[in-house]
Amino acid sequence: MTTNTPDGGRREAVAALSAEEPVAGVMPSASLASATGTDVEPQTPMSKGYIFWLMLASFGASMAMMVPLSYGIAVRITELAPGHEEVLGYITGTAQLVYLLISPLVGIWSDRTRSRLGRRSPFIYLGVAIGLTGLVVIGVAPNLLIIGVGWVLGMSGWSIAGAALQTLQADKLPEAQRGKVSALTGLMTQIAPVLGIGVAYAVSSSTLLIFLVPGVIGALLLAIFPLIKPEGSSKSLPRREQVTVRSVVTSYGFDVRKYPDFAWNWLGRFVFFIGLYFNTTFGTFFYAQRLDLPVREVAGIVATVGMVGVLAAAGGALLGGFLSDKLQRRRLFVMIAALLFVGGAVTEATAWSLPQIIVGAVLMQLAIAVFATVDQAIIYALIPERDQAGRYMAVIQFAQKIPSAVAPLLAGVIITIGAAGGVKNYTLLYLTGAAFALVGGLIILLKVKSVR
Repeated sequence: MTTNTPDGGRREAVAALSAEEPVAGVMPSASLASATGTDVEPQTPMSKGYIFWLMLASFGASMAMMVPLSYGIAVRITELAPGHEEVLGYITGTAQLVYLLISPLVGIWSDRTRSRLGRRSPFIYLGVAIGLTGLVVIGVAPNLLIIGVGWVLGMSGWSIAGAALQTLQADKLPEAQRGKVSALTGLMTQIAPVLGIGVAYAVSSSTLLIFLVPGVIGALLLAIFPLIKPEGSSKSLPRREQVTVRSVVTSYGFDVRKYPDFAWNWLGRFVFFIGLYFNTTFGTFFYAQRLDLPVREVAGIVATVGMVGVLAAAGGALLGGFLSDKLQRRRLFVMIAALLFVGGAVTEATAWSLPQIIVGAVLMQLAIAVFATVDQAIIYALIPERDQAGRYMAVIQFAQKIPSAVAPLLAGVIITIGAAGGVKNYTLLYLTGAAFALVGGLIILLKVKSVR
């Protein structure tokens, strides 16, 4: 059944239908999969309108999470414990560890949610509520412990919302669009922190606004998405088996022998992200040291460097996504990304001037954009059981969340090796990150077989 919308467009009005706007007046395969609970590969392309609003939601989620992570928390640590930047690693690592433990439970809950809003949309709203609460806590925290508690809430909330967006893509994206849409949403996640830090810098006279303004912008963009592009009711979907202690425990993993390519991609992603988090967690402190600036004044430099890097990120995401779709080659682009990351990391490791820092940052932005785009497309192709996409997306997130929890803790130790006179050893940290990124790219290139 179809109905005419006020703008004359055609829109499907079938119960439990996905939020995409079909190009033909028939029920898409992805929706059939949702309605019947079968494990069917999605076939119908997402509409341009859906992709546009998905991009804005991705932009919002990235801004709300990355501005505190890359700038705001560092400002608060400098206010409360100047000279102890290693605390940043402990705070961010702890928050990542907490989310790591709860993410499979959120995935299971999402897969089993039966509501008028669908399975994934309720978690967008849940994440927004928790995330905003965490940012307020950090902004008014009187000590480092409360900052840590606030970031546990903040990171968990924005991660839940972001995971819901990614699972929606896994539910709906056909193979022919995976690279392109991953490129466009990935581009948004690259641009958002740069613009967000610019916004934070503009209100940097107020510590609370540094957190609140980017958070509110992100929350609004996330909250609007399900309203304009509703997911559709999931009430008619079959009920899954009852959750047991055994099913919860097993949800934290998967059968490596049964799904070897999924396992190898998981490992390669894990190793690559260790290198990435080594080289990005302490960015604010790194710039402050190498350019001899107070931490609070670094936001302008970070935003400037980031704006230059955005052009590289845009090119990397779009070229990597669109070309990998066109050429039907994914693994080659992952390896190219790893090599670019090595080049950028080595350049920054030896940089003591702004021009060299910019060159290194551009190379690393390009590398991250290509890797994030193309490997995301690989993940969508390798999901073992599509009716449990939420759980498997949580499992693959382990490959990113474990490094984001462990790498900052290790990095806090690495920068103290050979440190003298308060000058931390960022050279060793960045070179170590380069080595991990290279190994991660090689694992995916050489071991994943079912994706070209």
